[in-house]
Amino acid sequence: MAIHSQEILDELHAAEHGVTKFNRRLGITVTNAVATMWCAYAFAAIALISLPAALRLSFVAGSFRPLPIVTWVAQTFLQLVLLAVILFGQNMQSEKGDARAEATFRNTKEAEDRLAEILAGIAKRGEENALMEEQNNEILKRLEAQPAGRSEV
Repeated sequence: MAIHSQEILDELHAAEHGVTKFNRRLGITVTNAVATMWCAYAFAAIALISLPAALRLSFVAGSFRPLPIVTWVAQTFLQLVLLAVILFGQNMQSEKGDARAEATFRNTKEAEDRLAEILAGIAKRGEENALMEEQNNEILKRLEAQPAGRSEV
């Protein structure tokens, strides 16, 4: 019988206790919350709140200083928004991989079932051949036991 990945996960999770179980559940909950496009939109809105301050610092007294804008983009916007977008993308790729694995599992299971049918057919045919061989041997014995020139079967 084939083993499905969910069976393995269930075994691993059943063996977890206490802090390990709590940490896994908390990590999954936080990751599931952050790995959404809605979270990316919320992070973008939060990041945009600080944009006016970064712009004011970049354009002081008629001169342009790029460091505040670069800092805002790199440390605020990219880190907040890309975190959620990357996690979301990884989840999409994981779903595709899971779907491929499930398709492979189902195809393998179907092939295994078909192979079992074929092997059962071969075994039945082997039994039929053995029976026919016994019948042929019986006929041959009877023919050999008859006197020459008679052919009653």
